[in-house]
Amino acid sequence: MIARTTNAKAYSILNKEEDMTLADSIFSDTKPYALRSKSKIAIKKIITRKRGNNVGDFISNYLKEFRLFDVLLCDTKDSNHIEIHEKGSFQAIVNLKEVNHYRRINKFIELINSKLPEGGLFINAVETYETRKERILKKFPKPLNFLHYFGDFIFHRICPKLKWSKKLYFNITKGQGRVLTRTEILGRLYSCGFDVLEEKIINKKLYFVAKKIKTPVFDMNPTYGPLISLKRVGKNGKSINVYKLRTMHPYSEYLQQYVFQRNNLRKGGKLKNDFRISNVGRLLRKYWIDELPMILNFLKGEMKLIGGRPLSHHYFSLYTKELQEKRIKFKPGLIPPFYADMPETLEEIIASEMKYLKAYERNPILTDVNYLGKIIKNIVIKGKRSL
Repeated sequence: MIARTTNAKAYSILNKEEDMTLADSIFSDTKPYALRSKSKIAIKKIITRKRGNNVGDFISNYLKEFRLFDVLLCDTKDSNHIEIHEKGSFQAIVNLKEVNHYRRINKFIELINSKLPEGGLFINAVETYETRKERILKKFPKPLNFLHYFGDFIFHRICPKLKWSKKLYFNITKGQGRVLTRTEILGRLYSCGFDVLEEKIINKKLYFVAKKIKTPVFDMNPTYGPLISLKRVGKNGKSINVYKLRTMHPYSEYLQQYVFQRNNLRKGGKLKNDFRISNVGRLLRKYWIDELPMILNFLKGEMKLIGGRPLSHHYFSLYTKELQEKRIKFKPGLIPPFYADMPETLEEIIASEMKYLKAYERNPILTDVNYLGKIIKNIVIKGKRSL
C-alpha cells in the first residue's frame, strides 16, 4: 500500500508485507508515479538522482545495517507525512527536504524522535547561515549583493526571533527559508533527544546523521534574545539562572559537551575552536561586556564580588570531587580568582580555585581584598585578558 500525500514529494518504504519492497512515490497534482524494486540499492539510486552521488554515498553508508523496510525515505516539510506512521515502524528516517523549510522545527524533530526507537537514526540536511551568505553574495554584483544579503538577514534571521514580528513572518513565509546557523541546528537536535554522529558539507548543504538517545527536553523558552538566562551551579549545588548578554548562537547551551568531546580545552580553560560564539560575541567577551547583567545576580544575593565563575553543570563535572564539594559551600563570584593567577590548563585552574577557596575559608574579607588587588593589577596595569 502506498499512502498518497499532498503538496509534497515523498519517497516512502511502506510495505512491510512484501519483503525488501521499495516504493518511490512522487506525487504531483496531476500524476502519481511509483517505482518498485527488490533491491536496497534502489534507495541509494533515488537519493543520488535527487541530490547527487556524494549525498547518495554519505547517506547510504549509514543505512547498510538496516533491512530495506526499516527505512523511511521522504522529501517533505509537512509533519503529517511523518505522523501517519506508527511508532517504531522504522529504524531510520531520511528526509531530503532541508530543515530550513520546516514551519515548526523543534516540533518536527520531536515528532521524528517519537517515531524512532532508541538508537534509531535521523538523517537530514540544512543550508546554514554561512553557506547562504556565500550563495547570496555570489548571486548578485556589488554592491547589490550586500544590499540583498542585508535584507535577507533582517527578514529571515531576525524577524522570526522577535515577538512582535514573528507572527507576521510566518504568515508571509509559511515557515519557508529560515536562516539557521550550524550551532542552532545541532543544538536543536540535542534538545530534541539526538546525538550527532556525523556532519558533512556536501553541495553547499550541511548533511547530518543523528542518533536518538533520549526523549526531547521540550524547552518552551529557548534563549533567543540578546539577554539570556543560563543554568549554572550555585551555592549548595542548587541551579541558579545567571544573566548574560548573548555571545553565542541560539541553542548553544545544548552543545557544550559536543564541542568539548571534539575539541577539548585550550589555554585558560576555554573550549577550543568554539564555533558557537558569534563575531559580535567575541567582541563582547573581550571586554567583559557580556557579563554586566550578572550584576542582577549579585543584587539578588546569588553571587558575591570575588569568587569562582558560575559554571555549567557539564564544566562543573570536569572538576575534581574535592573541588566540587569545596566550591558549592560558597556563592560564585562576579570576578573570578582566575585573573589573579592567570592559569592556563584545567589542572592549573583547579589548583588556583582550590588555593583561593582554602584561603577564603580561613579569612574571607582579607582574602577577597588581596585577590581584588592582584586582579586589578593584572587587568588594568598589565593588560591581562582571558584567552
